[in-house]
Amino acid sequence: MPAVSPPLLPIATCWWCLVILLLPAQALTQLDANTEKASLAGQAFPQLSLDGSPLNHLLLDPRSGQLYVGAVNHLHHLSSDLQVLSSSQTGPKLDSPECLPPIVSKDCPSARLTPNTNKILLLEEGVAGGRRLIVCGTLFQGICDKRSLGNVSEILYQTSNPVDTQYVAANDPRVSTVGVVLNQNGVGLMLVGRGYTSKGPSDIPPITTRRLASSSSPARQAFSQDEELGKLVVGSYSEYNNYFISAFSHSDHVYFLFSRRDVWHRKEYRTYVSRLCAGDRSFYSYVEVPLECSGGYNLAQGATLAEHQGQPALFVAMAAGQASTPSATDRSALCVYGISELDEALQRAQELCYTEGGRGGDGKEEAYIEYEVMFIVRSTCRSDSLKEYPCGGEHTPSPIASAVALSANPSLTRDVQLTAVTTVTEAGHTIALLGDKKGWLHKVQYETHTHTQTHTISVLVDQNSPVNADLLLDQSKQNVYVLTYSKVSMVPVSECELQTDCQSCLSVRDPYCGWCVLEGRCLRRQDCHLESQANHWLWSYQPASQCVTVQSLKPANQSREEQTPVSLTVAQLPTLSEDESLSCSFGTLPPQPAVVAGTTITCQSPLPELLPPNPPGSDHMSLRVSVMFRDVTISTSNITFYDCKAVGRLNSTSPCMACVGSVWPCNWCALDELCTHNSNLCVCILTSVCVSSTVQLYDCAVGQSDCSQCRAVSSEYGCVWCGGESPGCVYNLSCTSPPGPVQTCPAPQITQIQPVSGPVEGGVLVTIHGSNLGMHYQDIQGGVTVAGVSCQPQPQGYIISTRIVCELKPSRQETEGPVIVTVGDSEPGQSLQTFTYQDPQLSSIIPDKGPVSGGTTLTIHGTQLLTGQRKDLTAYVGQQPCHMLVTSSDTSGSLCGSLCLCVSLSLCVCVCVSLSLGGRGIKVTGRNLDVVQQPMISVWVEPMENTLVRRRRYARLSARNNQVFNSTTPKVNSTLGLMSERCSVVSPTEMTCVTPGVTSHSKVMGVGFELDNVKVAFKSVTGKPFSYFPNPVLYALNRDAPETPYRFKPGGVIAVEGKDLTRAMTRGEVVARLGDQRCEVKTLDSTHLYCEPPETQPESLGDNQLPSLRVIMGKLDVDLGLVQYDADGLPPVPLAAQVGLAVGAAVVVLVVLVIILMYRRKSKQALRDYKKVLVQLETLEINVGDQCRKEFTDLMTEMMDLSSDVGGPGIPLLDYKTYAERVFFPGQRGAPLSQNLDLPESRRQTVEQGLGQLNNLLNNRLFLIRFIHTLEAQQNFSQRDRGHVASLLTMALHDKLEYFTDVMKTLLGDLTQQYVAKNPKLMLRRTETVVEKMLTNWMSICLYSFLKEVAGEPLYMLYRAIKYQVDKGPVDAVTGKAKRTLNDSHLLREDIDYCSITLTVLVKNGVEVQPCPVKVLDTDTITQVKDKILDQIYKGAPFSQRPAADSLDLEWRSGQAGHLTLSDDDVTAIVQGRWKKLNTLQHYKVTHTHTHTLNNTLQHYKTPMLEGEEEEGLRLWHLVKSSEDPEIPKHRKSSMRERERAKAIPEIYLTRLLSMKGTLQKFVDDVFVAILSTKRPPPIAVRFFFDFLDDMAEKHGIDDPETVHIWKTNSLPLRFWVNILKNPQFVFDVQVTDSVDAVLSVIAQTFIDSCTTSEHKVGRDSPVNKLLYAREIPRYKQLVERYYSDIHSAASGCYQEMNSTLTELSGVSGDLNLNTHLCSPGLQIIMSLEEDAAGQKMQLAYRLQQVAALVENKVTDL
Repeated sequence: MPAVSPPLLPIATCWWCLVILLLPAQALTQLDANTEKASLAGQAFPQLSLDGSPLNHLLLDPRSGQLYVGAVNHLHHLSSDLQVLSSSQTGPKLDSPECLPPIVSKDCPSARLTPNTNKILLLEEGVAGGRRLIVCGTLFQGICDKRSLGNVSEILYQTSNPVDTQYVAANDPRVSTVGVVLNQNGVGLMLVGRGYTSKGPSDIPPITTRRLASSSSPARQAFSQDEELGKLVVGSYSEYNNYFISAFSHSDHVYFLFSRRDVWHRKEYRTYVSRLCAGDRSFYSYVEVPLECSGGYNLAQGATLAEHQGQPALFVAMAAGQASTPSATDRSALCVYGISELDEALQRAQELCYTEGGRGGDGKEEAYIEYEVMFIVRSTCRSDSLKEYPCGGEHTPSPIASAVALSANPSLTRDVQLTAVTTVTEAGHTIALLGDKKGWLHKVQYETHTHTQTHTISVLVDQNSPVNADLLLDQSKQNVYVLTYSKVSMVPVSECELQTDCQSCLSVRDPYCGWCVLEGRCLRRQDCHLESQANHWLWSYQPASQCVTVQSLKPANQSREEQTPVSLTVAQLPTLSEDESLSCSFGTLPPQPAVVAGTTITCQSPLPELLPPNPPGSDHMSLRVSVMFRDVTISTSNITFYDCKAVGRLNSTSPCMACVGSVWPCNWCALDELCTHNSNLCVCILTSVCVSSTVQLYDCAVGQSDCSQCRAVSSEYGCVWCGGESPGCVYNLSCTSPPGPVQTCPAPQITQIQPVSGPVEGGVLVTIHGSNLGMHYQDIQGGVTVAGVSCQPQPQGYIISTRIVCELKPSRQETEGPVIVTVGDSEPGQSLQTFTYQDPQLSSIIPDKGPVSGGTTLTIHGTQLLTGQRKDLTAYVGQQPCHMLVTSSDTSGSLCGSLCLCVSLSLCVCVCVSLSLGGRGIKVTGRNLDVVQQPMISVWVEPMENTLVRRRRYARLSARNNQVFNSTTPKVNSTLGLMSERCSVVSPTEMTCVTPGVTSHSKVMGVGFELDNVKVAFKSVTGKPFSYFPNPVLYALNRDAPETPYRFKPGGVIAVEGKDLTRAMTRGEVVARLGDQRCEVKTLDSTHLYCEPPETQPESLGDNQLPSLRVIMGKLDVDLGLVQYDADGLPPVPLAAQVGLAVGAAVVVLVVLVIILMYRRKSKQALRDYKKVLVQLETLEINVGDQCRKEFTDLMTEMMDLSSDVGGPGIPLLDYKTYAERVFFPGQRGAPLSQNLDLPESRRQTVEQGLGQLNNLLNNRLFLIRFIHTLEAQQNFSQRDRGHVASLLTMALHDKLEYFTDVMKTLLGDLTQQYVAKNPKLMLRRTETVVEKMLTNWMSICLYSFLKEVAGEPLYMLYRAIKYQVDKGPVDAVTGKAKRTLNDSHLLREDIDYCSITLTVLVKNGVEVQPCPVKVLDTDTITQVKDKILDQIYKGAPFSQRPAADSLDLEWRSGQAGHLTLSDDDVTAIVQGRWKKLNTLQHYKVTHTHTHTLNNTLQHYKTPMLEGEEEEGLRLWHLVKSSEDPEIPKHRKSSMRERERAKAIPEIYLTRLLSMKGTLQKFVDDVFVAILSTKRPPPIAVRFFFDFLDDMAEKHGIDDPETVHIWKTNSLPLRFWVNILKNPQFVFDVQVTDSVDAVLSVIAQTFIDSCTTSEHKVGRDSPVNKLLYAREIPRYKQLVERYYSDIHSAASGCYQEMNSTLTELSGVSGDLNLNTHLCSPGLQIIMSLEEDAAGQKMQLAYRLQQVAALVENKVTDL
C-alpha cells in the first residue's frame, strides 16, 4: 500500500503527520552557537549542524547515551541532547593513495593535502574495564587509532610508522568499509570488510581479522593482521569487489552484508549475506548466500538486526539496480529475512559442500566454492560432519557460496531510494523507521502475515539530504538519532500527547498512539490505565478503531417548558466497575447522574428555569450533551430546546400561520390566541389551517379599446360596449346614455398588411393589423381573402380584434388585389393596401464555384427577387443553405455567403520561417485557388505583458483554449492581435503570400491562411509550426567610419558582413541595389553576403553623388553606406612625401612605395580571389545540383534494399575480438590475442610460473608506471615498440579495465606536466608514447558498443554509398583512379567512353540454377566484373565468407555447348610496344543486347594470375598509361601555359568532384551527426575523459579554451573517429579498395578540419578537399563546438557509472610476453625500483629479478 502523503492527513498537530502546506521551508531557530530546532507543526526537535560534511558515521554509547560522529576531517563527541562535548580535527594531511606511509614529499611526488574521511567508528569494550573509541579514516592507507570516550581529541594509541599489515580501511572515500568488534577468550578482535581500491596496496583481502591490543612481538601491533588471524582468500581482488553495507554479530556468529557482481552465474549485481563463526580464526566456516527481494530489488542500502515477535530478523532496505550496474535507482523496498531461515540456508550450503559435492537432490548445483579458490570438492565427509564440525576444519571446503537465493517479498515499496532502516517493538508490534535519499523519515508498522504496510507516516528531517545508514534509537527508545549530510537530528518517535481529542488521535494512524477513553488523552498503550479491557484504549493504527460516539438521542428536540428523561445510545462504551459511574452534562450546567443499561445512558433534562435564554430573534436553542466520567468527557451530542411562545411573538402579523407552520410541534389556541406545545391547555385548537377572506375588483375600461375586445370579456364582470357620442367599454349598470349597450359590433377595419407581395406558389404568412377583427378565432375562420385568394388564419398568430396571421394559398397566375376580412354576419372590411402575387426568376450567379468550406460571397441576379419579406427569402446551393447578406431594392439581385460548396483545396507550402518585419514571399501551391475571393495570411500575436498572466492561468485552462489553431480551424482568443496580409492568386494552382510583420514586444501564437471561410493552420499544411526569427543584422561597409565611402575595385565583389543572414532568407530572395542598378547576389551564408556590382559605377538615387548599397530582405531595407569605385590608375604619391624626400633617396623611396603598393594590390587581389572562389564554388554547385539530385535518387533507390536489411544481417559487424585485433595491432595478422606459448614441456611450467608472477607485478601500480617510464627512457625503444607494448598491456589488463584506466590517467598526468612546460597545444597530437597508444586502445574498447548501436549503421551506409557510386563509373584497375571520386589525386581525368551493361549470370543454388542480373560497365576488366558479380550474389554477407575473385572463372556461354572463358590476360590481349592492355568486356564485344543468348556462369577452379609481365618488359595498363602525362589536345600543346593549366583542376573536373560530393552529402551528414549529436547522451567514456582533461587544465592553470579544445580533439576525433572513418574494415567485414579509400580519406580530412579551431579560409591554391566542403565545414564546426560545450555543461560523469561501464566490458586477455622489453632495460628497471622507497617496501626489484630468471630461457615469443 503506498504511503499517505502528509498533506492528505486531516490533523497536522503531530510531527509524524506533517502538513507540507503549513510547514515553512525548514523554519529553524537558533538554540545556541551550533544547535538548531526544526519546527514541525508547532513542536520542535533538536538539530545540530557540524563541520566535516558529509558526516560519515554515528555511534551511540549504550552506557552513557552519548554520541560520537565521524566526519570528513573531524570527529565530534555529543551529549544525548546534542550538545557538543569535545571535538577533534583529523585532517587534511599530506598524503597520496599511491604512496605508503610515512609520507615524504620528495619520495611521493603525488602527495597532496588530502581530506580524511571517516570509515570506521566503533566502541572497544576492554577486558579490564577500559573502553575506547576506534577510529579509522582514509589517510595513510586507512590506518586506525584509539581515542578516549571522554575526550575524542585525546589519542590513546596511534602508530607512528605503520606497516602494510596495519592498513585497515579503504583509502578511497567512495569505497565502503565496515567493522565489528569481538571479544574472544579475553582477546579483543575486529573483523573488517572493505572494498577493492585500485590505488595503494592491492593485496588486502575483502574480509580480515585485526587484533585490537598490541603485544610484545613487533609483528603483532594493534590493528595488524598476521598469519594467525583469519582472512578471506580471494583469487582476483578487482573481480570480487564487494560493496559492504554492514557487519554485525549474533549468537556465536559474525555476519557481513554486501553487494557485488555475481561472477559465476547471472553476471548481475546481487546482495549477499556471509557468516563466520566468531571463534574461527582460519575462516573455515565462511559461507555466503544471496538475498533476493521480489520485484527486482537487488542492491542493499541499509540494514539492521532486530527482534520481531521474539525472533531475530534482518531488516534490509533494498533498491533496484540500474541495468547491470552497481548504481541504485530511486525504486526501493523493505525486505525482512528471519535469522533462522538465513542460518538454515547457510547451513544447507555447508552441508551440501561437505557431503554432496555441492549438488542437491535433483543433481543441480546448489553450492560451490567461491572467490576463485581452488579446492577439490569430494564427498568424503561423513553425513554428520556438519554437526561434528559446525565451524569447518582444515579438511572441509571453504569459502562456500550458495547458488540458491534466500527470497522475501517486499513489506514496503517506495519511489524514493531508502537509505537507512531501524526498528523498535511497541506493545508487541514491530515498527520500522526508514530514512530516504531526500531527507525524509518514515514510520510504518511491519505486519508479519501480510508483509504489506497499511499506513506510512513521514516527516521531513533535512530536505534533499540523504539519511545516513546509521539510524540509532536512544536508550529510552523514545527518540531516534538521524544523521544527514551536515546535521544530527534527535527526532521523537512519537508525540501522542499533542493530540487533544479522540478524532485527531485516531486520524494520525500512529502505531505508538491510542485514545485512552476514561482519561481523555492520546497515550501510548502502557500509559493508559485498564488498557487491556475492552474499549478502554482505542489504537490509532487500527483502521477499525472508532471514537466513543452517541449514535442516537431521544428526544432530539424538546420543549423548553418541561423536563423529561433523555436517552443516549452510545457505541463502544467502555466497561465500568461497580464503583464507577457516568454522568451527563448539558452545556455549562452541573453534571447529572446517568443510568447505564448496556449501551443506553439515561439522564434527566435540566429544569426549564435553568436553561439559558434563546438567542435574539430565534425560537430555539441548542445545548451540547456530554457523557462524562468524572471530569473527562467521553462523548458528546447536541439537543435542541424549542419555544412555541417565541414562535408566535416573532411573527406578530400572522402568529397563527407562523405557529401552525412551524417546524416544531406547536398548536394555535384560537380562543386564547396563544401558540403552545401543550394542546391540553386549549379549548379550540388549530393545527394546520387558519381562517381568512378576500375581495376582487375589475375595471371594464382597461384594455378594451373596441367593441370586439369589450364583448370578449367574461360575462361575470358585466362589461358592455356602450354606444353614443363617446362609445366605450363600461360596466352594464354604468351605460345610461342612448342608444345604450350595443349588441352588434361595427365592420372590421384593416390598417396594415405585411408583406404586400408573395409568390404564386403561396406558403408565406400574411399579417393583418386592424380593429374589430372578431371576438374569437372562430369568428374569422374562413373569412379572410388576399387578392381574391383564400388565406387560412393561424390560431397561434390571432390576437382578439387586432391581428390576424394567415397562410397564403397558391394562385393560378400573377394577380393583385386588396385583403378582405369578414367577421360573422357583419359587413366585410377591406384594406387600402394592395397585395400582389409575383413569380420571381433567377438569371445568373457570380461566381460559379468556391471552396468546400464555403465563405464565398455569391451575387444572384434575377427579377422580382424581393417577393415577400426578407425573412421569407432563403437560398440553397445544392442541399447547403446560403445566408443572405444584402438585398437590392430593385429586385434585380442579392448577395449571400456560401457555407459549403463543391470545390476542394489542397495546399502545399515550402517556407516555414520569416523575419520579424515580415515581407518574405511564400509560394503556396494547391488546387482551385482561383475560386478564393479574399486569400489572406494571418498571424495571431499576443503582447509580451500578457504572456506572464496567461502562464499563470495556464494550469486552469484546457489545452484547447490556449491553442490558436487546431488541426483545421484557428481558435482565436479575444486578447490576441491579428496581423494579416492579402495574398495574390497567380493561377488556379499557385498563390503568393507575403508574411505579415510582428513587433519585438509580441509573441507569435499562430500562423494560418484565411481563404474566404476556409481557415487553415499553417502547421496542418506543413506538419510543423511557422517560426518568426529576429531580423538579421547587417553591418555597414565601413564599420569603423560609416560616413566614409567604401572603396571598390571593379571586377571584384562587395562583401557584406552580418549575423543570422540565412536564418529566415535564401539567396534568391535577397535583393541588393547599388544606386539605380542591382548588385547581383552571388553567395549568402550565415555571416556574409557577396554581391557583384556593375562594371561601371551606377548613378545615385539621392542627393549624394555616390551610390549607396541597399540590401532588401522582405520588408527589411538596410542602407549600408556609400560606395566609390576606384580609378584604374594607382593613387599618386602624396605631395608631402615628395617634398620631404631628398633627391638622393628618391630611388629608394620609389622602390619602397612600389613594393608597398604591390603588396596592397596583391592583398586586395587575394581577398577578391577568395570571394570569387566562394561565388564560383556556389555557382558550380548550383549547376551540378540537378545532376546531384538525379544521382542521389538513383543511389537511394539502390540503398533501399540495403536499408531494409540494416539491424539484421545487413551490417557485417566484426566480433569484438577481431575488432580489437585490428585496432590494437593494425596491419598485422595473427595478433597475440589468438596465439599460445610454443614451449618444450620441460620449460612450460617454469615459464608459465614466471608469466603468472609477471602478471602479478603488472597489477602493482607502482611497478607498472616505473616499468613504462623506464622503457620510454631507452633510446633503442622505437615508436613501433611503444605501440606494441601498449597493446600488449591493454590485452593483459583487459579484465581489469578500472585499474588500467587509473594507470592511464596517472601516465597522462605525467605527460601533461611535460607538455605544459613546453607547448601544451602539442599534447596528444601524435602517438609517440606508450600512454598515447593506451589511450587509443582505451577509446576503442569503451566506444565499441557506441559503434555497434549508434554510429555503425550510418558509417556502413556511407561505405556502401561510396562503393556504389565509385563502381558506377570507370575505375582504372592498375592505377586505382576513378571517374567518380572526391580525391583529385585519384581522379580519372580522361574522358572514357563507357556504357552500362546488365549481365545475366546463372547462379547454382543447390540443384536449381537461377538467373541473377548484374550491372557492370563495358570498360570493366574481367576481375572487376567478377567482383561486381560476387557483390551482387553475396550482398550483405561478410567479405571473409565469400570466395575470392581469382578463384573463379567467368564463362560466356552460347547455346548448349558453346562457351568461352573470359580473362584479364589471354592470347587476344592487345600489345602496343611495351604496353599490354588488360582485357575488358568491350574487348570481348559483350553487350546487353545479347542477354537473351549470353549466359555467364561461375566455375570453382583457380585462374592463373598475371605474372611475369614486368620481367618480359611489358607494362600493364587498363584505362590510362600510368607513366605518361595526361593527354592534351593537339591544338593546345603549343602553349606551355595551357599545358600547365591542363595539370590544374579545371572546372569540368571540379564539377565531377562536386557531383560526387552532392550525391554523398546526406550520408556524410548522417555519419557526422551520429558521432557529434547532442540529442542522445554521449558515451560515458567520452564524458569521463573530457572531464579528466578539464580537470588537468584547471590543475595546471590552463585557462585558454583553445588548448583544451585541441586536447579533446586530439584524444577523441583525431585519435579514434578519424581512424574508424579511414578504416571501416576495423569495424566491418568488408574490403576497402584504393578508390574507396581515396574517398574516405577526403571525408576523414573534412572531419579533421571541422574539429580545428582555426578559421577556415579557402583560395585558389587551397587543396581540393577544402574547396569541396568549404560551405559545410563551418556547419560541422558548430556541431563539434556544441558537442564539446554540452558535455562540458552537463553533470560530471559518475565515478561509479564509469567503473560499472568498465566492469561490463567483456574481458579479452591472453598470455603476455614482455621478455624482450624486460631483458634489455632490465637493469635500469631494477635500479629504478631499488631507488624507490615504496618499491623497497614491496620488494618489487627482487620480484622482477625472479620473473626475469624464470622466463629468460623462453624459446618463442608470442
